[in-house]
Amino acid sequence: MKNKIGVMQGRLVPKYQGRYQAFPIGMWQDEFKVAQECGLDLIEFILDFNDAEENPLLKSDGVDEIASISKETGVSVKTICADYFMEAPLHSSNDKIAEDSFKILERLLETAKALKITDIVIPCVDQSSLKTKEAVDRFVQQISKIIPQIEKQNINLSLETDLPPKPFVELLNKLNSKNITVNYDIGNSAALGFDSDEELKAYGDRITDIHIKDRILGGGPVTLGQGNADFAGFFNKLRKFEYDGPFVMQAYRDDEGVEIFKKQLSWIQPYLKDFK
Repeated sequence: MKNKIGVMQGRLVPKYQGRYQAFPIGMWQDEFKVAQECGLDLIEFILDFNDAEENPLLKSDGVDEIASISKETGVSVKTICADYFMEAPLHSSNDKIAEDSFKILERLLETAKALKITDIVIPCVDQSSLKTKEAVDRFVQQISKIIPQIEKQNINLSLETDLPPKPFVELLNKLNSKNITVNYDIGNSAALGFDSDEELKAYGDRITDIHIKDRILGGGPVTLGQGNADFAGFFNKLRKFEYDGPFVMQAYRDDEGVEIFKKQLSWIQPYLKDFK
């Protein structure tokens, strides 16, 4: 993959059950056409906890439908954002939850093989944050079991965490696999007050998926350029790492719909042109 520009699923259709960070049941097919009209290369598909079994990612005929629509529109699915694991963490202290989530991950790997997925993003933020040593140890134990399979398939588990650079690198080193990589979220980093220079020095060469949004320090999402994210500084430093993964627009929207997305896409394009 060479620097494809895409969108997080749900950003280009009406809110689903009051959320736009969601798998939009009944509307997901329409989003491919809108993405095509916006000139986007890909959609990062979401697997939610709610209604998971209704998601085409977990159904053979659904996977076929995704492949068909991708071929028809030219908008591919190369990455999956497994938000499922925010509600049911792989490292849950509840053994049943952890076991069930591991089975979901195994099913996603089968889908990844069928769709030629490059990255499955594993969120370890908010309620699935790795806040304690025990949580980290359970996470390492769980992920270590799947490493032989992802290495055989050459599929990345791209970790999104709220860990500062040093403990994040320690986690990556514990897992010790070329297919355990980093999902970098520009907006989340800004909200947490992290230094992108320090982050890139720590694991810039391990980033395989980038989420583009803006947030206020200690606060929520805002339109691109209105928050604390240093886009110019980040992209300037990113060039040194020969990054060739996707840029996934996870930018703010509320009830404004597609127009605010298009404005933000135009705003970010100058930063991305050197990566194409």
